[in-house]
Amino acid sequence: MGEKVIPADVPAVVLDGVSKSFGTNTVLDGVSLTIDRGSIAVMLGPSGTGKSVLLRCLVGLLKPDKGRVLVFGEDVAALDEKKARDRKKLFALRRRFGMLFQDGALFDDMTVFDNVAFPMRLHTDMSEAAIREKVSDRLARVGVAHAEQKFPAELSGGMRKRVAFARAIAIDPDIVLCDEPSSGLDPVMSATLDELILELHRTLGMTFIIISHDTAEARKVADTIGMLANGKLVTFGPAQQVFAENHPALEQFFTRATVGPIKVV
Repeated sequence: MGEKVIPADVPAVVLDGVSKSFGTNTVLDGVSLTIDRGSIAVMLGPSGTGKSVLLRCLVGLLKPDKGRVLVFGEDVAALDEKKARDRKKLFALRRRFGMLFQDGALFDDMTVFDNVAFPMRLHTDMSEAAIREKVSDRLARVGVAHAEQKFPAELSGGMRKRVAFARAIAIDPDIVLCDEPSSGLDPVMSATLDELILELHRTLGMTFIIISHDTAEARKVADTIGMLANGKLVTFGPAQQVFAENHPALEQFFTRATVGPIKVV
């Protein structure tokens, strides 16, 4: 997507020494990582460790105090939204992202169809006929084609997440950001959502960056796993390698232990 053609060897995301503080609270402390294009990266960590702040830095909603945030080679942190030229670049970069919010964030007064059509109407010049075809495709991909005229209040939690997924992929983003996709779902529905992520990844080839507390989800879907704790990226790498290294913070997180390197606030 987007106007600029990016060389195939440029990673989807590179963080280079990214730090971010709010007052005396350092939430990201020298974070560096690379997420390859077309991969599924899962970022684990306790609440309040900077995972959501990291997502905001990726899309330019927050600027880091230090470091670079490269999205397809463009330093988002260096763009100044007050300058017209930078603002245009920033908006073009943001169009490369789709977002699945933790609670779905559907518009309550819109039908399922109109929720999914919303980004197409806002960001493209597609005809209504083309929008209808695309919405039907997206809803079919997530298994809720029958619900297009329903309102969010008429849907189960799992169906709302599926509709939110359809909206997140509506305009073919390069990167899909998922903030706690299994939050509020029972174990069976969570597993079903994991299968949906894998299927969308397989068929559409998008890069997924998933913020999660769900260790079962991480084991099932991740190509790459990172963990943030106490402001630092304590581990990051291929999933099998990360699981094999038994990092103390990761072990504490997986075993739900109250004693360990992770500070319980």
